[in-house]
This record gives sequence, structure tokens and C-alpha cells, in this order.
Amino acid sequence: MTYSDHHDLPKKILVVDDEAVICEILEFNLTNEGYEVNCAHSSEEALNRLSPDHSLILLDVMMSGMSGYKLAELLRQRKNKIPIIFLTAKDTENDMLTGFSVGGDDYISKPFSIKEVVARVKAVLKRSEQPVEKSKNKLVFDDLRIDLELKELIIGEEKIPLTKTEFEIIVLLSENKERIFSRNEIIDRIWKDTPYITERTVDVHITRLRKKLGNKASLISNRAGFGYRFNPSK
Repeated sequence: MTYSDHHDLPKKILVVDDEAVICEILEFNLTNEGYEVNCAHSSEEALNRLSPDHSLILLDVMMSGMSGYKLAELLRQRKNKIPIIFLTAKDTENDMLTGFSVGGDDYISKPFSIKEVVARVKAVLKRSEQPVEKSKNKLVFDDLRIDLELKELIIGEEKIPLTKTEFEIIVLLSENKERIFSRNEIIDRIWKDTPYITERTVDVHITRLRKKLGNKASLISNRAGFGYRFNPSK
């Protein structure tokens, strides 16, 4: 069953890669899955081609001209929240951190299997359609507030910009304070329908989240060998 069996109109995906052969492979396979695919061979072209009709961007990181990271950063600055999956030949902790910090939703290393790309695309699209469903209230820990209705994290008077995944992680941990979640439990709750998620992805997101928390970073603690917990008594 293809994705479009569930929806009247096929989802539109913008593939951005300066290697024509990769664009062709992705376009062919994603079209077979029932998606409508457009290709751009540079970030500059992608900016011109991107429309509100697009539901997802598959974005190469290393391109001549503007890099994929720079394009993602630009879109997020313009308040464009379209899901972005990075494609990259690099696969280090720093690259993952950079990808998530500029607002990426997922990260696939080259060479990739088409099966993995299709699975990740479906999972990211599914997650982007499901809002964080919580009651209309706030979680308050001293001067840190998590607004479950507006999906905002506020420390003092400052709003801390979080990605959807980061917000879901802090809500999960803070609603179950003092409980330790293993990395696999976090994967099951946050990435429930997403295959190929590794424990390292959890660590990268938590590292990024703690960095954004600044002097409140100790609220999320790690017990070696067990996992993560939210510890408001710190």
C-alpha cells in the first residue's frame, strides 16, 4: 500500500542534491511510493522551487554554493517549519548535532538504502502530521515553564526555540519526573514508527536540548548504563 492510498492528494517532496544521479534515483523510487517529487540541484534553486504545497525536503548537506545546513537555517529563520531530512556523506556526532541544531528532523548517511530513505520519509511525514497531544496546561519548575498548549519552553522571560522532537523529549521526561527512561524507551515513545533510529540519535538530541537549557541543563541527567531522567530537585 502506498502512502497516497491514505490521502486524496499525493504528498509533495523536494529533493535537493547537486548530484543528478542521486536526484533521479530518489525521484524514481519516491514516485513509485506515491509521492510527487520535484528536484533542485542547489540550495539557491531549492529556494525558488519550494512552495507551501511541499510537505518535506530531502536535503544534501555538501553542495557548491549555499550548503544544506545554511539553507535549513535560512528556512527556520523565516519561520518555515517544513520537515527536513538531511542526506550526507559525513557521519560524525558533530555533523548530526549541526543537522539537528539548524532545524533538521532526521539525518541519513550516504550511501543509503532506498528502503531506509522511504521508511524515514514516511515516518517523518507521519510525525509532522501528529501534533503533540496534551491537555491545555503548563508544567512549571521554578522559572522554567513548559506550555503544552502553545508548545513552548520558557525560561524566565525568554522563549527557548525547540524542534518538535526536542519538545516531545522534554515533555516526556518532565511529565514523568524522577523516572529514568532508557534510550530504547525514549526511541519507542518519541520515534515510535521510525525504523533505523539508533541510541546515538537520542544522545545527540539530549545533548542539543541540554545546550539550549543553558544553566538549567542539569534538569536532565544521565545515569550511566540506565538512561535519562528529569530531575527538578537539582
